Amino acid sequence: MLVFLDVDGPLNPFAADEKPPGFVEHRFRLRGWSRKHPLRMWLNPAHGPALLAAGDVQLVWATTWNHQANTLVAPAIGLPALPVVDCANTGPGWKFDAVARYAYGRPLVWFDDDFGLYPAAREGFLARREGLVTELVSVDPRTGITDAHLATLRECVR
Repeated sequence: MLVFLDVDGPLNPFAADEKPPGFVEHRFRLRGWSRKHPLRMWLNPAHGPALLAAGDVQLVWATTWNHQANTLVAPAIGLPALPVVDCANTGPGWKFDAVARYAYGRPLVWFDDDFGLYPAAREGFLARREGLVTELVSVDPRTGITDAHLATLRECVR
């Protein structure tokens, strides 16, 4: 089973008022980001091992971070380098078209906080995947991935 991961929202609860329990603050210097003020992120080091322990899954980045997710985020949460769905210029279908191409014919679980942004694209994506296990796990960007989200993943893998 493919497991698609977005960074901001699911792994980095950027909308939280304060650092959620279990999360660690990181400061990343990114190209195009202010050198004076590095990007602050909260990441939970338990997420990597929990995702890896979910069973027979292939983790894949589905994030506008693209390959930077492997160099910055993955090491911070204990993940190896993962395949990346190119989400840089996905057009009006948001990430749905890119994920659909990558996942073609395979079951998937997808963690993201933005499934509601393009309802027509989401419904088209789900319609094309009829008959395939397709679990869109909506994550609140104030909490990030929780134990309940991970339980959903484990249930889908079973």
